[in-house]
Amino acid sequence: MVLRKYEEINSMQIDALREIGSIGTGNAATALSALLGCEVRIPLPEVQILEFNAAVEKLGGFETVSAGIISSLSGEINGLMLALLQLDAVNLFLGRMMGKSISDYSEMGELEGSAVIEVGNILISSFINALSGLSGVRISPSVPQISIDMQGAIITVPMAAYGSQSDYIMLIGGSFIVEGKQVPCRLLLAPDMRSLNYLLHRLGIDHE
Repeated sequence: MVLRKYEEINSMQIDALREIGSIGTGNAATALSALLGCEVRIPLPEVQILEFNAAVEKLGGFETVSAGIISSLSGEINGLMLALLQLDAVNLFLGRMMGKSISDYSEMGELEGSAVIEVGNILISSFINALSGLSGVRISPSVPQISIDMQGAIITVPMAAYGSQSDYIMLIGGSFIVEGKQVPCRLLLAPDMRSLNYLLHRLGIDHE
């Protein structure tokens, strides 16, 4: 049976995506550890299908200003992937990479923005590489772009692209443990419905 909207996904399919999320974020933790020069770990990530308003609230609310790193997906899977970093995460990464911090996003210059994009690129590409490797599906992420805005506005991007198919979105994430400190980091994956069905088929978990 073909999925027509996100909320039709079943628990077995969620478990398969969670396993991919675990491998992808594990790869991301290893890459971040090399980039930051310190130990980075991540517990088992969550994978949830949430309605738009519930997803934004879980991420900290509509008006929380964050850095969103967005990459479009092409190839056999079409869609968007978004890494969402709040200010405390941004400052931890900037501190390790550049020895500085910012009190407000208005202080972020070109160099700081490039560093944050690099972190987001590692998170997205590590996840996509795991997804591609496990499913045998060819996926090409675009060069990532950064958006500094309220979370409600940032998440509107994938919802505007695919919201006509569903009011739900796939939320993947957890907290990286960097030098013993929890750093919340969320990834939002928004494949179109054709791509989601094809991906689950390639994973051998069709909808029943």
